[in-house]
Amino acid sequence: MIEFSEIQNIYFILPLLGFIIGLFGTMVGGGGGFFFLPILTLIIMVPAQTAVITSLVAALPICIVGSLGHYRKKHIDLRVAALFMITGITGAFIGAEITSRISDLALKTAFGVYSVLIALNMVFSARKNKGEKERENTRISFKSLKTVKGSFFGLAAGLITGTFGTSGTAPVLAGLFSMRIPFRMVIGTSLLIVLVNTIFAVGAHFIVGKIDLTLVVFLTAGSAIGAVIGPRLLAKVQIDKSESKAKYVYAIIMAAIGVLMILGRN
Repeated sequence: MIEFSEIQNIYFILPLLGFIIGLFGTMVGGGGGFFFLPILTLIIMVPAQTAVITSLVAALPICIVGSLGHYRKKHIDLRVAALFMITGITGAFIGAEITSRISDLALKTAFGVYSVLIALNMVFSARKNKGEKERENTRISFKSLKTVKGSFFGLAAGLITGTFGTSGTAPVLAGLFSMRIPFRMVIGTSLLIVLVNTIFAVGAHFIVGKIDLTLVVFLTAGSAIGAVIGPRLLAKVQIDKSESKAKYVYAIIMAAIGVLMILGRN
């Protein structure tokens, strides 16, 4: 279902937030849904189920524009992306069914817990990868192991996307980083995977959820611009030496949002 909420004064800050999220999302491999959901539920006070599908729709322009930008920069590994997408689509439909059966309180609490756990995992993996950097070339996964990893993390990403209305970036990044592919390739490939998962999650939610197009317009007014700039900026930034620092920063932000969702669930 589609609805148009009455415009409130607070809506006018959404384009700025959308721009920041679009810029940041396309530089870290996410569609921005991870940040849209807490904004809608904690600031705008949108019911969680409505926030989920509204977040998904608002993230689509970021995913589309960002994926095209990274594709032009040759930052996407289509074969690896396919591994994740096959099971990710299934996960998206399962996640949509889960959302339709749980309460707002349970959904927001689960999202908060998920955020904190993923943040801790990213910190742990960043430390582990730093210690193993020198042996990277001798530890590349076999094709069969890559298939298993891609299927597992793809399913997890689809479930997260369908359940919480977020991009499912965290499990996608975790899986791609474990495959030891270049950082820029991780970001571009992640965006394409997130795009496909989001499209199917929107379709799964459309029948049972309510899309607030007013909020979508305000959010995407800024996010689409940020998504255009993000890939271009990433191509110019020297990130090889600061890859671990980027993971720590992202983990801290995720953990903070998770705590806010848990504490503000009422």
